[in-house]
Amino acid sequence: MRLNHLVKSAFVAASAAMALSSAMAADITGAGATFPYPIYSKWAETYKASTGTGLNYQSIGSGGGIKQIKAKTVDFGASDMPLKAEDLEAEGLLQFPAIMGGVVPIVNLDGVAPGQLKFTPEVIAAIYLGKITKWNDPQITALNAGVKLPDSDITVVHRSDGSGTTFLWTDFLSKTVPEFKEGVGAGTAVKWPTGVGGKGNEGVAANVQRIRGSIGYVEYAYAKKNKMSHTQLKNSAGEFVQPDDASFKAAAAGAEWAKAPGMGVVLTNQPGKASWPITGASFILVHKQQASAERGKEVLKFFDWAYKNGGEAASELDYVAMPAPVVKLVQDAWKANVKDASGKAVW
Repeated sequence: MRLNHLVKSAFVAASAAMALSSAMAADITGAGATFPYPIYSKWAETYKASTGTGLNYQSIGSGGGIKQIKAKTVDFGASDMPLKAEDLEAEGLLQFPAIMGGVVPIVNLDGVAPGQLKFTPEVIAAIYLGKITKWNDPQITALNAGVKLPDSDITVVHRSDGSGTTFLWTDFLSKTVPEFKEGVGAGTAVKWPTGVGGKGNEGVAANVQRIRGSIGYVEYAYAKKNKMSHTQLKNSAGEFVQPDDASFKAAAAGAEWAKAPGMGVVLTNQPGKASWPITGASFILVHKQQASAERGKEVLKFFDWAYKNGGEAASELDYVAMPAPVVKLVQDAWKANVKDASGKAVW
């Protein structure tokens, strides 16, 4: 009787271990952009509750995500700077957009409410070039009549890691201010003339919160979550606009996803009176040939679920879900390109 009990206990323990192992094996791993981290975290939480499959996502910056997917140490990489078609081809990668959002300037100034301060791209560029160094500089005060600005130094905060958020920020400034393009240029990592660095959107937000008189740039969800003072920005139509779901959607309205190699649309400085000028998509990178068809399929299942069920959570965090026609393009790309070792379609 005792022997039967021991055998039964051993069987139950083995079954539990196998179930745990199976659950762990089903979990997927990703790394990269900090821009979409708040929404990926929310999606992952809901998805696990719904399916039992977990997501371990490392918010390490777009540069790190690209390195890890190339090295095949994660199931997918994430980048806010789309890779060029030749780079995708060389690495055997498929790229698709997962979510859209906006990058916003944030400031730490006593008595300045969120959305109160106005900036033009020229003024922001001059601050990041180290040419405007005081908050009461005439170029700033001229834009902000009635706002009490201190006679104090501006502390510039930028990213210290390879970053898609930095790419969107510098791409916008390079498109609008020739001096910035010549002096700094656009990229995930640039040589800043001035300022202090922070790792990830989290690090920039923390530095701006800590340093009075500072200015930085983060994805809008970080500004909202931390109750930070974002600013208005002058867009390509000459309008000062606030960052929100509507202005991000306006910027994305004319995007031609099907025509862009690798669907690599860059949404900075888009036309339209209501468009937020530093809008961007965050992209997912997966290998076309999957070493494990099961894990490859789990990645696609997660993003398929997110496309179908994640729109409400995206809106709550002021991201913009991908439109249905774009989702169809993405799913067609999965079917045509993502395959197992034998060449059989994973999706």
